[in-house]
Amino acid sequence: MRNYLDLLKKIRDTGIDRDGRNGGTRALFAEQLRFNLADGFPAVTTKKLAFRSMAAELLWFMGGSSDNNELVRLGCNIWTDNANAPYWKPKAAYDGDLGRVYGVQWRDWIAPDGSHMDQLADVVERLKTNPHDRRLIVTAWNPGELDKMALPPCHMMFQFFSANNKLSLHMYQRSCDMFLGVPFNIASYALLLHLVAQLVDQEPYELILTLGDVHIYHNHFDAVDEQLSRTPKQKPSIWINPEVRSLADLDTKKLKEPNDVYKLVKLQNYEHDPSIKAEMAV
Repeated sequence: MRNYLDLLKKIRDTGIDRDGRNGGTRALFAEQLRFNLADGFPAVTTKKLAFRSMAAELLWFMGGSSDNNELVRLGCNIWTDNANAPYWKPKAAYDGDLGRVYGVQWRDWIAPDGSHMDQLADVVERLKTNPHDRRLIVTAWNPGELDKMALPPCHMMFQFFSANNKLSLHMYQRSCDMFLGVPFNIASYALLLHLVAQLVDQEPYELILTLGDVHIYHNHFDAVDEQLSRTPKQKPSIWINPEVRSLADLDTKKLKEPNDVYKLVKLQNYEHDPSIKAEMAV
């Protein structure tokens, strides 16, 4: 994760200070991070990654849910502030409803003719039958439904690339909270790549993140400085239950409590520095 820390320092040292909707930031534009998954799982080690919450959220995305109550049941509270935000509550269909957010777009995109498209299942199937297809893309950015989401997608779209039975994933993220959000996003898409690779019998290879508005919130400066003073440790490894062979095997509705997430995925040999607290912008 040295490349992540290098980008964090670059923004801290050379970024442009700007005002924004939810606080002042120091920002740069259009940066890229690359991770070879053969070198280990890209979990941040200079602070603690909330792996279980990250994995629960990804599985929730993959299941196509918009119900924050499912996440809370699995010990993941990162969407609760969005679910309760004053601008969203009047639009919510029920307490905990987040609208047509990430997973709904991945699994239930509504086409102009009113038909419903399962983008993720389609990509998984085409990776099995035509892995060199150049349309292996899933997008969550649906301009016609942004006002139907508690939060518009920050990580907007991703594309797979298969060569020599090795699978890579390229994700584009429009808005990048470098201290709190991006380490979570790196781990989430690395796990997504591992999971899809297992579903299609390929080897997970490279994760590439293209990051649009990369920023550090001004009230995160002290936390960033603390993190930059630390030395990265060896990357951990990931375990995925070998019985996971389809998207249906990842259904979060089958998980009854937070630790049930570990029945599907686990982070192994994870050495890390202590957590660093910072407030999330909503």
